[in-house]
Amino acid sequence: MTSDARKLPTGFGRLWTAQTVSSLGDGMTHAALPLLALTVTRDPMALAVVAAAGTLPWLLFGVLGGALVDRWDRRRAMWVADTARAVLIAIPAVAAALDVLSIPLLAAVAFLLGLGGLFFDTAATAYLPDLLRRDPALLERANSRLRGAQTAMSGFAGPPAGSALLTLGRAVPLLADAVSFIISALLVRSLPAMPRPVPEVRESLLRQARAGASYVFRDRLLLGLALRPAVGNIAFVAVETVLVLFAHDRLGIGTFGFGLLLTAEASGGLLGAGIASALGRRLGTGTALTCTAAVEGLAILGLAAAPNPYAAGLALAVCGAGMGATMVLGPSLRQAIVPAHLMGRVASTSRMLAMCAAPLGAVLGGWLATAYDVRTPLYAAGGILLAMTAVTATMTSNRRVEAALRASSDRESPARDSGPAQVTDAVLTA
Repeated sequence: MTSDARKLPTGFGRLWTAQTVSSLGDGMTHAALPLLALTVTRDPMALAVVAAAGTLPWLLFGVLGGALVDRWDRRRAMWVADTARAVLIAIPAVAAALDVLSIPLLAAVAFLLGLGGLFFDTAATAYLPDLLRRDPALLERANSRLRGAQTAMSGFAGPPAGSALLTLGRAVPLLADAVSFIISALLVRSLPAMPRPVPEVRESLLRQARAGASYVFRDRLLLGLALRPAVGNIAFVAVETVLVLFAHDRLGIGTFGFGLLLTAEASGGLLGAGIASALGRRLGTGTALTCTAAVEGLAILGLAAAPNPYAAGLALAVCGAGMGATMVLGPSLRQAIVPAHLMGRVASTSRMLAMCAAPLGAVLGGWLATAYDVRTPLYAAGGILLAMTAVTATMTSNRRVEAALRASSDRESPARDSGPAQVTDAVLTA
C-alpha cells in the first residue's frame, strides 16, 4: 500500500485540533494586543517595542532553543510550553481588569509568549516526522492541513474575533486565548509518546547548537531550503513595509479595501497549501519549489505594475498561493530527510535565518520608498525573489531531493528493524 493511500494516524487529528484551537487564540491576541497597547500609549516607538518583543526570542535563542528541544521529550515540551503561555497571557488580562496595564508589562509578556512559541513550534516540527515515520507523502498531507488551518484561524477567524471580544472588555480576548492554550496543552498531552532518539550526552549546549547550525550550512539541499524563506523574508517584508502606502497612494484603496487586499493574499495561501501535495507529485518536490518561488517573484512584479485594486488583489492572491505551497513542501521535505536527533536544531536554525532577514527587508523597503518611489520596493522585491529562485534552483533540484530521500530511507531502515536509533552528535565530527 502506498503512502498516498494510507490514512494519517489518529494522533495527528489531536495534534491538528490542538494547533487549530491555538491558532485561533493566537489570531485573537494578534489583533487584541496592539489595540490594548493603544489604550495605554500613542507613542509609536512604545508600540513598536511591543510588536518587536515577540520576535526577539527567535533572534536571541533560536538555535539554542532547538538544541534544548533535541534534548527534551518533544511532546512534553509542547504541552508545558502551552501551559506556560496560558498563564502568561492571563497576566495582562488580569492587569487590564485591574487597570494597571503598562507598556513594559505588555512587552515582557510578548517576549515570553514568543519564547514559548519558539519551544512549541520547534518541538511540534520535530515531533511530527516521528509520528508519521518520516513518510514524505504523509508529511506533505499533514503539513498542508496544518498550514491551511493556521491560515484560516490566525488570518481569517482570529483577528475579527479578537476585535469583537475586545468590545466586551479589555481582558476578554486574552482570557479566550488562555483557554485555547489550555485546550491545546490537554490535547497534546494525550498524544502518543515517542522514544527519544538521543541519549543524554556530555557535550555542551552551545556545541550541540553549533553542530545543528553547521549541519544546515554543510548540506546544499538544506541550505537551499533555508535560503528561500530567509531571502524571501527580505523581499516580502520590504513589500509589507510600504504596502499600505502603495494601496492608498497608487491604488486609491481605503481602510476597508486594504483589509480585502490582505484577505486576497490569505485566500491564495489557503489554495496554495491545499494543492501543494499535488504539485509535488506532478512536478517533483524540487521542481515544484522552484516553480512556486518563481511564481512569487512574478506575482510581486505584477503587484508593482498593477493599474487598479483588482489586479493588485489578483497578484497578491497568486503570491499567497506560491507562499502557501512553498511553506508546505519545504518543511515537509526537511522533516523527511533530517535525522531525528537533529530535527529541532535544523528547524530552529532555518527559522532563525528567516527571522533575522525580516528587519533587513523593512529597512530596504523604507529606504527605497523614501529615496525613489513607493513602487520601487515592490520591483526590487520581485527581482530579489527571482534572483533567489535562480540561485537555489540547483540546490533544491529533483535529483538532490531524490538522493536525500534515498539516503534518509537507508539511514532509517536499520533503526526501524532494531528499534529507535541511539545516535549522538559524534556522527557530525566522525
